[in-house]
Amino acid sequence: MAEGNRRYPPNLQGVLRLAVEAGTSADGHAPAVPMTEERKDFLRGVLAEMSKGQMNEVEQMKECLVVLSRPEVCARGRGEGDEGEEEEDEREAALELLSELCENLDNARDLMTLGGLDLCVSQCLCDAQSAVRWRSAQLIACCAQNMPEVQCHLLSKGALSTLLQLTDSDPHPTVRVKALYAVSCLVREQDAGLQAFLSEDGFSVLMRGMQSDNEKLRTKSAFLLLNLLRAHPEQTDTVVSMGMVQQLVAVLRSPHSSFHEHVLGALCCLVQQCPRGLQDCRSRELGLDELLTQRASDLQDRDECQEELDFCMSLRAACFHGRQHDDNGMDR
Repeated sequence: MAEGNRRYPPNLQGVLRLAVEAGTSADGHAPAVPMTEERKDFLRGVLAEMSKGQMNEVEQMKECLVVLSRPEVCARGRGEGDEGEEEEDEREAALELLSELCENLDNARDLMTLGGLDLCVSQCLCDAQSAVRWRSAQLIACCAQNMPEVQCHLLSKGALSTLLQLTDSDPHPTVRVKALYAVSCLVREQDAGLQAFLSEDGFSVLMRGMQSDNEKLRTKSAFLLLNLLRAHPEQTDTVVSMGMVQQLVAVLRSPHSSFHEHVLGALCCLVQQCPRGLQDCRSRELGLDELLTQRASDLQDRDECQEELDFCMSLRAACFHGRQHDDNGMDR
């Protein structure tokens, strides 16, 4: 193909690939082909456009922060005329745009530098409008995910405490779910986040979440508990000492739900990692053996519940396999 007919890639990934190809041949052995002036000009132009695009995104973020930080908007809630409703819509749209932009990790870091995350923690998470609160939590989660620098900044601003409070007691169900999502992004694979979580009694918040009437909150609470126990077995004794075994079994006695799979998984962790957890599960007053036997029977031949059934059988084997024989020996 002639150089003049070459089709060049429109994005940065393609530009980088083209730059690599300019330095190596197709088979990796032939000497590099000198870059033509046309290709050099093209690369300069695309890189300039990419830089311009990044600057444009930073400007968009700045404009969003102007909207969110207007004192007259922050002080006035929805329901005070059309103007107030339009202003609230602007704030919600600004938070939505910021979440979209911050899927780019560089933008998430820039938002932190611009003070946007501080604004979210100090004002937006505490806003009178639930739509602003949950979008703020969503933005924090988006920025914090897999970004240790951002996570540490948010932890230093007390974000985790506010998010746990929202998870625990916000009157709006979506706020509670989004807040817990943000909590997860701050504590998973983040040692400082875990320590802050422990100091804020985060495991109790998860327990109450599993006992709520919000199905999504129950599921996400149980899932986070299971993942934390798997990642941090050293916390098992702490969790068991809180009476978590009894609480989880009580949750299993509620009407069956798909999140019970995570509850059974958490109980398996407590049994495998803590002698007291095993002892608590074996308590006759708890009646766990009969509960697991009935649950296993109910789940038979239900393909969609196979993982839950596996947890159920593993837990029963760990707690009660051979126990009948031991009890009979004691009776004699």
